[in-house]
Amino acid sequence: MPVRFGLIILAAALFAAGTYADPDRDSRLREAISEVFPDVEIDRIKPAPIPGLYEVMLGTDMVYMSEDGRYILQGDLIDLGERVNLSERERAAARKQLLESIPVSETIDFAPSNPEHTVYVFTDITCGYCRRFHQHMAELNSRGVAVRYLAFPRAGTDSESFREMESVWCAADPTTAITRAKQGDQVAPAQCDNPVQRQYELGQSLGVRGTPAIYLEGGQEMPGYVPPDTLLQALQQYSS
Repeated sequence: MPVRFGLIILAAALFAAGTYADPDRDSRLREAISEVFPDVEIDRIKPAPIPGLYEVMLGTDMVYMSEDGRYILQGDLIDLGERVNLSERERAAARKQLLESIPVSETIDFAPSNPEHTVYVFTDITCGYCRRFHQHMAELNSRGVAVRYLAFPRAGTDSESFREMESVWCAADPTTAITRAKQGDQVAPAQCDNPVQRQYELGQSLGVRGTPAIYLEGGQEMPGYVPPDTLLQALQQYSS
């Protein structure tokens, strides 16, 4: 069951669980969640900035729980004094760690010799805005931005675009293959052990619904296609 759709059920179950006197709250909170959703991976539990609340990271999703395990909150925690979305900051850190763990051998990379920035882009070869983004590749590279492509065939795993993207990833020269595919050329069929399925599932877990889905090196999300100047401004903003 997806985490987002199960939160209401989880809240009700935690309410029924009552309070815990056990001093090992981390263990007890994990137990409370696991009893309801045994398949949900709990990545981290730590005290939230508000006393009495705990941050619970479920993949790249976050919820807040009371220390007695009775209440659960879903939503963003914002520090008005610092004008910082604390929840999004934690989610971005989780996305950053996840994206950086992807082997270079499994992405199709376009990078200058000494990149200043790296972005991760979930892409589809049939997507018009993906093709438009790819047209700026030379400019992005010349301005110090490396692009790591991940596969996200929007039509799903049982589609022609999915099979074509597998052929792109299996090509002798994937960078040339993906460029030609984005230009509308036919992809030569190819088979190999490829990461397209895993990357598609990863995109789903991150909440990708359309392409291109751009993630900055710090894990921040960008809203779909953006021109080079906008992307550079965002990279400079978050790296400063």
